[in-house]
Amino acid sequence: MTDLDAAFARILALAQARGLPGLARSTSYGTPALKVGSKSFCRLKDAQTLVLLCPAEQKTLLMEISPDIYFETDHYIGWPAVLIRLDVIADEELSLRLEDAWRSKASKTLAQQRPLVTSVPD
Repeated sequence: MTDLDAAFARILALAQARGLPGLARSTSYGTPALKVGSKSFCRLKDAQTLVLLCPAEQKTLLMEISPDIYFETDHYIGWPAVLIRLDVIADEELSLRLEDAWRSKASKTLAQQRPLVTSVPD
C-alpha cells in the first residue's frame, strides 16, 4: 500500500462511517477522489494534502480559525476549495468537513436522506 493509498483509505473510511448516501470512489487529476452522484467533493492532492470543495465564505473562515490545518496555494486562490493538512487534522473534524463538502454537492434528494444534525443529544 502506498502513502497515497493509506491517506485515501482514511478519507474513505471516515466518509463511509458517516453513512453518506450516493458516495462513490473516483479519481480526479490522477489522484483518488470522492464523488456524490457525478460531482467530486474532495480529492487527494498528495499523501499529505486533501483538496476539499467548499463555499468561499467557509474556506475563508476555516483558514482564519485554523491556519495550521486549512490553507491554500496560489493555484487555489479564487476557487471554492480549501487544502487540508492531513497529518494535523483530527478524524472527528475531518469527518465533519467531509460531510459538509458532500452536502454542498449532493442532490436535494440525497441530502434529505442524511438529516442535518443541528444539536447535540443530551
